[in-house]
Amino acid sequence: MNAVSRLSTRDRYTRCIRASKMVTWDIERDVIGGRAFDRSEKYLPDGLSLAPNFFTLSESERRFVSQIQGRTYAKVFGLVERFINAKVLEVSRDYWLGDQVALEALVRFSEEELKHQALFRRIDEMIGETLPPGYRFDVDPDAVASAVLGKSTWAVLALTLDIELFTQLHYRQSIAPDDRLSELFKNVFLYHWKEESQHAMLDELEWVRHDATMTVSGRDKAVDELIDLVAMIDGILQAQAAADARYFEMNCGRAIDEPEIQSVEANFLEAYRWQYIHSGVRHPHFGEVLNSLISEDQSRRIQAALATLQ
Repeated sequence: MNAVSRLSTRDRYTRCIRASKMVTWDIERDVIGGRAFDRSEKYLPDGLSLAPNFFTLSESERRFVSQIQGRTYAKVFGLVERFINAKVLEVSRDYWLGDQVALEALVRFSEEELKHQALFRRIDEMIGETLPPGYRFDVDPDAVASAVLGKSTWAVLALTLDIELFTQLHYRQSIAPDDRLSELFKNVFLYHWKEESQHAMLDELEWVRHDATMTVSGRDKAVDELIDLVAMIDGILQAQAAADARYFEMNCGRAIDEPEIQSVEANFLEAYRWQYIHSGVRHPHFGEVLNSLISEDQSRRIQAALATLQ
C-alpha cells in the first residue's frame, strides 16, 4: 500500500476543493485587519529563529534578530511560491482535457499561491516600515524559479512537498504556541497554514502520480537533481545569513567585533538551515513518501548530502 492509498485519488482531489472553499480568506479583511507590526514584539518564534542560541546577545537584541528573520521568512516564502505556482500550472496541463475535478483542485491551488505571494509582498512592506533602513535580500525570484524549473518535475515536486509540509510544521509547533509573538505575525501564518494543508495533499498526489511514469535511470537522475536543488537553496541561505548578520551589526546600537559578528552569522545560518532544509527533510510524512519512491542507495546519497549542511 503506497502513501496515498487510504483515500481514492478522486476523493482526495474532491476533499481539497471542499477545503479550499471552506477556508478562503482575504488579505486585508481577514489577515491584516487594519493592524501594524510593533517593534516591542517578536516576529519569528524562538523555535524557528533559534534566538536563544545567539548567546552573546541581549534579550532586546534577540528580539531584533527575530524581526530580521521574520522579514526574511516572508521573503523566502514569496520566493519559493513563485516556482511552486509555475509547476502547479504546468502539471495541471495533464488534466485540461481530462479529469476536471483534479483540474479544479490544481487551479484553486494556483490561485491561492498567487494570493500568498501578494500576502508576503504586503508583509515584507509592513515589516520594512518598522525596521531600520539597509535590509537586503539580493535574490531575484524569477531567476531562482527559472533555475529550479530547469530541473525534473520529480525533483521539483519533491522539493515542493517538503516545503508545504514544513510550512504546516512551523505553524503548529512554533508559531501558534508562542504567546510572546506578534499577533499579526501569527495571523499571517494561521491563514497561510489553512491553505497549505490541502496544497501538501495535492503535491503528494502529483509527485506519486509522476513517479509512476519514471524509468529507473530517470528517477536516479532526479534524485541527484533534488540534491542539487537543496544545495542551491543552501547557497541562498548562506548569502542571506551573511547579509542579515551585517544588517544586525549596523543597527544593533553597539560595536561588535569580528569574532562576535562571525558567531552571529553562524547563528543566522543555523536557523535558516533549520527553517528551510532540516525541518522539512526530517518531517516524518515527507520521509514516508520519499522512501516509498526511492532505493536504499538513493536514500543514502540524500542523507550524505544533508550531512554536509550542519
